[in-house]
Amino acid sequence: MTRIFMHGVYGRMGSAIVEMCSHDPSVEIVAGADIFSPEKPKYDFPVYTNVSECEEDFDVIIDFSTATAVPAVVEFAASMKKPIVICTTALTDDTNRLILDSSKKIPIFKSANMSYGMNVVFELVKEATKLLYPNVDIEIVEAHHNRKIDAPSGTAMAIADIIAEETNNELEYTYERHSVSKPRGKKELGISSIRGGNIVGEHEVMFIAEEEIVKISHSAQNRTVFARGAIMAASFLVGKEPGFYSMSDVVSEALQSK
Repeated sequence: MTRIFMHGVYGRMGSAIVEMCSHDPSVEIVAGADIFSPEKPKYDFPVYTNVSECEEDFDVIIDFSTATAVPAVVEFAASMKKPIVICTTALTDDTNRLILDSSKKIPIFKSANMSYGMNVVFELVKEATKLLYPNVDIEIVEAHHNRKIDAPSGTAMAIADIIAEETNNELEYTYERHSVSKPRGKKELGISSIRGGNIVGEHEVMFIAEEEIVKISHSAQNRTVFARGAIMAASFLVGKEPGFYSMSDVVSEALQSK
């Protein structure tokens, strides 16, 4: 059984992970941490306001918190010599440097998107780009709920970076076209964002030729898909050597086992 310390346990995703773990005998939440503290205890395990107060033994940390809270939990993981799965996004350059430095001491798992299916899409986009470029125009469209602050999404940018790597960085990311009155350039990579309602997360990559269009898309039906991915990552990380891991490593391991 994998024993998990859940950082950000009262957040929307933290709560989803706790709920999912309660139905999975292979994992257990043994403790949590959150700056928010409800009047009445919500769970039957200890929850701390400061990660360093944790007294329970655990195998791995899952972090689904806020960008400002990540440095402290990474430093805590390194001091405890415990692996950590970082699901929080919009991290600063300083925090990303801390994560890379800490990965020399402990296993650290970080992905732009925690959905296993989305990471399969990453692999499909990579192969499609190899096979179809430069005979296509490539466009990325992403859609999220109206409360999402950043645009484009981190997942859309991860897709763009995959395409850029496979095209020798020939393409220029193009986010806005309303201010430019000219035909689309062949070296553009269009990235468009939609915000509205309660869309969990949708991403589509279009490879557009004169006579046909190839589309690769992913639609998250609910947020539990990210919770499932985080739990999968936690189980994957236990026992690994220090280093930097991502969901692509999980996908690669699955492919090798087929």
